[in-house]
This record gives sequence, C-alpha cells and structure tokens, in this order.
Amino acid sequence: MGYIYIKVFFSFYIIQNLKLDANLIKSSYFCNMFENKNQSRTPLSQMGEFQLIEHLTKTFSLSHKTSIKGVGDDAAVLKLNRNQTVVTTDLLVEGIHFDLSYMPLKHLGYKAVMVNLSDVYAMNAEATQITVSIAVSNRFTLEAVEELYAGIALACKNYKIDLVGGDTSSSTTGLIISVTALGQVAKEKTTYRSGAQPNDILVVSGDLGGAYLGLQVLEREKAVFQVNPNAQPDLSNYAYCVERQLKPEARKDIVELLKDLEIVPNAMIDISDGLSSEIHHLCKSSNLGCQIFEEKLPIDPQALSTAEEFKMNSTTAMLNGGEDYELLMSIKQSDFDKIKNHPLLTPIGHFTEKNDSCNLITGLGQSIKMEAQGWKNFDKE
Repeated sequence: MGYIYIKVFFSFYIIQNLKLDANLIKSSYFCNMFENKNQSRTPLSQMGEFQLIEHLTKTFSLSHKTSIKGVGDDAAVLKLNRNQTVVTTDLLVEGIHFDLSYMPLKHLGYKAVMVNLSDVYAMNAEATQITVSIAVSNRFTLEAVEELYAGIALACKNYKIDLVGGDTSSSTTGLIISVTALGQVAKEKTTYRSGAQPNDILVVSGDLGGAYLGLQVLEREKAVFQVNPNAQPDLSNYAYCVERQLKPEARKDIVELLKDLEIVPNAMIDISDGLSSEIHHLCKSSNLGCQIFEEKLPIDPQALSTAEEFKMNSTTAMLNGGEDYELLMSIKQSDFDKIKNHPLLTPIGHFTEKNDSCNLITGLGQSIKMEAQGWKNFDKE
C-alpha cells in the first residue's frame, strides 16, 4: 500500500509542477492500475487498419504550406524544393508480418525495403532515400543482424537508394523493423488515389496471387517440419511463388515504363493488402464505382497450378491474397492504345459512376458485388 501511495503522490507532484491536466492524469493513472468494468471498450478488430487510422487522425489538419498531402494515401507529399517529396513508412512485426521459421533474415531485410519503395512508386515518384529502425530481442546475435542488413544493402544497391539514418532498440517480443522511404516527383506527375474518373481503365502490372500461394506452400512445409524435423522440403516446383513471398520486387520499372509511354495515371495504388481491398481504396478515394472482369485477371501458370493443388479458387487468391506489390492504376481511355497488349500491363476493368458499387463480372457473365477481403490488421485471433 505504501508503494501505491508513493506512486500517487509522485503523480500529483508532476501535475503541480508541469501544469498538466490533473483530472486527465488521475484518470489515466487509475485506469492503468485498475480496469474500469463500467467503461465501454471497443475492440480494434471492429475497426481494421484503415478505419483505425482514419478515426485517430480525423481531427488533425495541415498547417504548413510545405505539407501538400497528409494521411490517407500511399505516401505523404511535401513541397520542400522544386519537385515534391513523398514520404512513407511501414512497420514489420515478427509473428504478424513475417515468420522467421522460413523467412531468411537477408530476404527479410530486402523485403522490408521493397514494402516501402512500393508505396513511393505508387505515387509515381522516384525513390531516393530510406531510414531503417529495428528493435531486437537478445536471442539475435550480431551475425544475425548483419544478415538482415545485408538484405537492406542489396535493396539499396539494386534500386539506387541511400540509407541515411535510423535507430536501434531492444525488444522483449522478437524483431520489429520500421522503414521510412523518401522520393521525388514533379508536381504535375504526382499520382494520388483520388484522381480516377468515370470510364477510366483499371490497369494492373505483372500478375497476381503468387505471393499468397507461396505463403501457403511455406506454411504447409512448416507444418510438415513440425511433425517430422528430418523432412527436407522440395520447393523446386514452387520457386516462382515462394520468391514472390520471400523476395518481392517493387515496380520501379513500371514507373519508368509509364514515363516512356508518356502516361500519367489519374490514380494509382500498390497491391499490398489484396486487389479487392486496393480497388475499394481507389473507388472510395475517387468517389466512384467499378467493374472488374474475372477473365482479365492475370495469374502466372505456376500460381494457377499451385492454387489447383491446394484446391483453392485462383480468383480468390488474386483478389484477396496480397503482398504482390504490383501497381494498380487508373488511366484515360485515350491512353489505352499505348498499353494495349503490353506484356507488363493488363487492363482488368473500368471505373463507373459514383452511385455504382464495385462489381466483379464472372467468367459466366454474372455481376457480383466485390467485397474487400484482403489482409486486415487487428483481426481477432
């Protein structure tokens, strides 16, 4: 009881000397000590990642002339020089975003950078610098952390970006990685999520579903290993899908291609949480509906055969899988001939008027309302 008395006395000392809100601090202190059973509590699982961000930041406003775009897109946009600067950050947490039982540390370092560069490219910008902060538990050795940074160094080399700072800390829960990426883009070429127009064509780069199916393969092999530690996995038939999961590539080449084709998308987003979720982000930001054609969705032959092996609908993998880090964009009808039959770009549908919903036109011609069922943070365990 004496310990609690000292703590409470110290709290009131802080209140008096720092002129803080006494009621707020007392409420916070006793709330942390004893759970208030009468107070309503909203589980984060009811919100989801993007609803939570929107809820927490809805009262914030931009007060500096240099702040062009704040929360709500793939990256923030700042006006610091002749061009615009884009800034984005992502957090990767062990056990949530990666599993070290099958994720090599070098691959993890590489992927952590790709996750952020992808957001920069989604703004139609050129990535230039990154900072990296990590928190590690005492189970990691110096050599393990060096391996992680070897992957980060390889990403910097391949994408011609500079590592310019960061931080390190200890952790009690494993490995946490936070990467911030910066890039540059001319004002007239900056591409947000909100610029799509009715009848614009929805175009996606590369192919979809491979990363998710690679994850299924790795999880299956992990389960086999747990039953029989002597089992040696043969991943040769799944090399493409596994690489899509463990070592993805951000689509810098697509931004360069668009420049060469003289195309500035009306809207763009990277596919990290699944195609269906990203389509809904574009539609919500642009206040439009859309029609997506199932038969147009691009998938690699190996991903298709892997889906069949797992008795999984390949369309489900393409729509909801996530972590492909391809670019989804809205382009004008007049630019269609420039991308028609291009091996790296596939038209998959078009935007419709704002009163319409997001619909999937199946291979049988049926129109189905498409739900956002990609990756969701804070889901119930």
